[in-house]
Amino acid sequence: MTTKNEFILTKEGLQALKDELHELQTVQRPKLAERLKEAHEMGDLSENAQYDAARDEQGFMEGRIIEIEHIIKHASVIENKPKGKVGLGSTVHIELENGKVQYTIVGSTEANPDEGKISNESLIGKALIGHKPGEEVEISVPAGTMKYKIMKVE
Repeated sequence: MTTKNEFILTKEGLQALKDELHELQTVQRPKLAERLKEAHEMGDLSENAQYDAARDEQGFMEGRIIEIEHIIKHASVIENKPKGKVGLGSTVHIELENGKVQYTIVGSTEANPDEGKISNESLIGKALIGHKPGEEVEISVPAGTMKYKIMKVE
């Protein structure tokens, strides 16, 4: 069980955050500092749209840096995937009425349905956890009830 300040991540998800933090701190921050300096040198800051835009971008970037540092500090990395059943870090091959789909169960911080990564806290993620290949799971979704047949768990 996680606390509100703990973020469940895969090793890959943690590395992606570390890479993003490094990029922001070593590449984006210096570029933005240069843009701010150039805009500042243009004179009157009260009517300088470039300066205002750069300051806004700086605020967003610094906020993202703080957020990433917090997530990394409080990250819990998925180490041991359960064998033979769906759990955190599992990749699940599912058969639906209209085809097949594959999901990887991750923490909410790393979830990205477009990449097939669903949260362990989502309706589908919660329903699949603990089930084994061959089992059928009925999940109530906003569109109705869906039947998911688990074909394979990796």
